[in-house]
Amino acid sequence: MILVSKYLVPKGYTGMTIFPFVFVKTSSLKTNWVLINHEKIHLKQQLELLIIPFYLVYVIEFIVRLIQYRNWGNAYRNISFEREAYKKEFDLEYLDRRPFWAFLKYLRLDEF
Repeated sequence: MILVSKYLVPKGYTGMTIFPFVFVKTSSLKTNWVLINHEKIHLKQQLELLIIPFYLVYVIEFIVRLIQYRNWGNAYRNISFEREAYKKEFDLEYLDRRPFWAFLKYLRLDEF
């Protein structure tokens, strides 16, 4: 389910996923299929890790990346979950053939 909330989506971002919802900043973003595909990839990741562990791993990996890059934006973009979602967001059929735990492929520390 896609919901609009300019208050829940953090400043500087256009959307976010908190299972089972996708939140977008404005109603016009509800038809941005690339953004929606990106967020649906996160829904799949969350299901694979049974939701709560997803958020724990996400935060831990973000902290590791922040130490590694010393830059908020680079840390965020290098989280394995984000790497997968950004790399595949334009492929609207990706979720139909996505392997289980595909985000593990993006876990390497030397991407950027």
